[in-house]
Amino acid sequence: MRNQPLFLALLLLSSLLPGMAQAVGKCERLVATGNPEYPPYLWRDPQSPDHLIGANADLLLQIGEQLGVKIEVLYTGPWSRAQDEVRTGRVDLLAGAFLTLPRLESMDYVHPAFFQTPSVVWVRKGMAFPYSGWDDLRERTGGTLVNNSFGQQFDSFAKANLHLEEVPGLTQAFQKLLLGRTDYVLYERYPGVALADTLGMQDDLETLEPPISSEGLYLTLSHDSACNEPWLRGQLAKKMTELTAAGLPETLLQRNLERWKAQQLQPASVPPKEQEDSL
Repeated sequence: MRNQPLFLALLLLSSLLPGMAQAVGKCERLVATGNPEYPPYLWRDPQSPDHLIGANADLLLQIGEQLGVKIEVLYTGPWSRAQDEVRTGRVDLLAGAFLTLPRLESMDYVHPAFFQTPSVVWVRKGMAFPYSGWDDLRERTGGTLVNNSFGQQFDSFAKANLHLEEVPGLTQAFQKLLLGRTDYVLYERYPGVALADTLGMQDDLETLEPPISSEGLYLTLSHDSACNEPWLRGQLAKKMTELTAAGLPETLLQRNLERWKAQQLQPASVPPKEQEDSL
């Protein structure tokens, strides 16, 4: 009888071990996705189009390596589809999202934010209109991406006061703007600059000041992910805190700015004969 407490403790531990092993086993692999038109944060890998690369992806891979969890960052379609994949739990993580009430209903946010991202008003060069704040957008037609967000405060204002036409991707939004079918496009500054440069539109577009918002970019975990458990949420937050305090996200951002620029130069280095053969 003297060993009864020890026996009970061992019995309790043995009953917990299968559940603990299952919890860890479920999280040996995580799948993430995000906005594929978001350089230098995220974009499709030219060498492996099923995957996304960029500063956000590099940060996730670093976190996964430190946790001993394999994280794949996959292309699942345009930004609206990527959000649906995480919302339904078919994909575990969203690699970069602003904080909004609708997303809080289906996703847990990992704090802290790893970037602060300004969003601006894009217009055709030479077609700027008087602008000092949100109210100056009221009487005009704007463009944005399906299910895109610029923070809860602006989203609420836009829903009540603005006429915004939604399209799947930024390329289409910029094209509609240049064709005069919209008066402006709302999008983040740095990804917009990167994509405009790639599309050869940098001389045809300009931005208005001030930004409509500057929001934190967060990692989110689907409520319906099989891996959404206290252990994982805690570890993700711990590693995100450590890495942001060490300045890693900014380092990765600068590295991926150069990576993106280098990739855009690659086609120009192909000899003319090879370019003709590939047409």
